[in-house]
Amino acid sequence: MRKYTNFVEIEKDLKILSLERKIALEELKIVKSDFEDQLKPLSLIGNFFKFASKYGLLVLIKKIFK
Repeated sequence: MRKYTNFVEIEKDLKILSLERKIALEELKIVKSDFEDQLKPLSLIGNFFKFASKYGLLVLIKKIFK
């Protein structure tokens, strides 16, 4: 544990810690947006396959009853 001799040192360290915290939060935001961007194409492909399977099932049912 660091021992401080005056309030200026305490304020300096608090400011440094505050800035480090803000930097870490911004980095997390960047990581989150990158992760979301990576998932978007996968969700679109998944939605397409769901639609295609439902449509294919309907076509199959129509062919069975005709």
